[in-house]
Amino acid sequence: MGVQKYIYLCILIAFSLNLTSTSGLSNGGHLPSNAYLQQESGYDLRAFPSYSGLHSENDSYKTFMKIRRSLSAASVQTVVNVLDFGAKGDGATDDTKAFETAWAKACSSSAEVNFVVPKNRNFLVKQIKFSGPCKSGIAMQIGGAIIASDDRSDYSKDRRHWIVFHGVENLVVSGGGVVNGNGKIWWQNSCKTNKANPCTVAPTALTFYQCTNLGVNNLKIENPQQIHLSFEKCKNVQVSNLVVTAPGNSPNTDGIHVTDTQNIKISSTTIATGDDCISIVSGSQKVLATGITCGPGHGISIGSLGAGNSEADVSDIVINGAKLSGTTNGGGSGRASNIKFQNIEMENVENPIIIDQHYCDQDKPCKEESSAVQVENILYQNIKGTSASKVAIAFDCSKSHPCEGIVMQNVKLEGGSTTNSKAVCNNVKFLNPPTISPNCAN
Repeated sequence: MGVQKYIYLCILIAFSLNLTSTSGLSNGGHLPSNAYLQQESGYDLRAFPSYSGLHSENDSYKTFMKIRRSLSAASVQTVVNVLDFGAKGDGATDDTKAFETAWAKACSSSAEVNFVVPKNRNFLVKQIKFSGPCKSGIAMQIGGAIIASDDRSDYSKDRRHWIVFHGVENLVVSGGGVVNGNGKIWWQNSCKTNKANPCTVAPTALTFYQCTNLGVNNLKIENPQQIHLSFEKCKNVQVSNLVVTAPGNSPNTDGIHVTDTQNIKISSTTIATGDDCISIVSGSQKVLATGITCGPGHGISIGSLGAGNSEADVSDIVINGAKLSGTTNGGGSGRASNIKFQNIEMENVENPIIIDQHYCDQDKPCKEESSAVQVENILYQNIKGTSASKVAIAFDCSKSHPCEGIVMQNVKLEGGSTTNSKAVCNNVKFLNPPTISPNCAN
């Protein structure tokens, strides 16, 4: 088989060890939503949805917020405590069966349920699936620690998942406790750690699959086997006040992964990982990330898009007070559109702003593919800081599908102490003359 060739789309801001929102920007640096773009004719204002606009007409989301408030109240009618179903919480006893039995009880209840994982205890839980649909809403209160088995043979049936919530509606997972993937043994056996090892998959610590009306907040998720937290085919999701951590050299430990998910808000969350802090991939729409602190990590990525010649669509993404970074591969088709990056501060950042549709994983040049992901309606606004690389702004767009409707306002990226920064802009169509520093060299 010949060497595979790829063309890929990568939209990224800030491959950085420090990520903070620009709360220090003066009011003069902020514009009212859409104010600047309303002066421009022909621009698609859908590129700049406010978060309230993402949900304002969504009846199911409003219902979810009511359910969430009721689940958080003291009037919850049914309490299901895992200790009452045989869990020991001593960190040594396998408590998986107790959790499964407790979930069956909770899911079959016609009254709203408070599912309790008590404080000051460590619960050893092997692979487990919390399946729906359930008869009523459930609030899972994780007060203690849920700890994964570090025996890789316990994952022989499914190497990709540890804890899965599947098809659950009206669910809140919170409580101030810890979900610990015990991932060190997996990192040690990764081919990225030791090239002599075979490259194999590892479990995602916490997966939400086909869940609707979901809240995940006030938890610490640490040391996953691979990805910390994944939302797949979900709708109407609120994520807030999480602390997501793994060593900076831990392989493939993405923080929050969003795929084929609609209406999700991620806010007030601290992420320190060995890979992307947040990754948003094909099929995801109406995503807001705000108040994100990321470091160490690779930032926030949009991709992979169009992998394996597949159709790829990502739209209505708002990153406010965060940075993007990542890589994608493919040669497929589709669209990345209506994406907004604003109020971002960078310090000593490698490759701060990039759109790249020409990636090749071999030493020899790759052939230009006829298909590509269309990139259009992208706003960069109020982005300041320093670049650790000579090229601070790099647009390398496809000749067949040039980047269109790009707006850059109040972008200033200075070179570090030893270099001056520059901008390279290939096959990009700005809606108006960009207000950037450095200016495009071509």
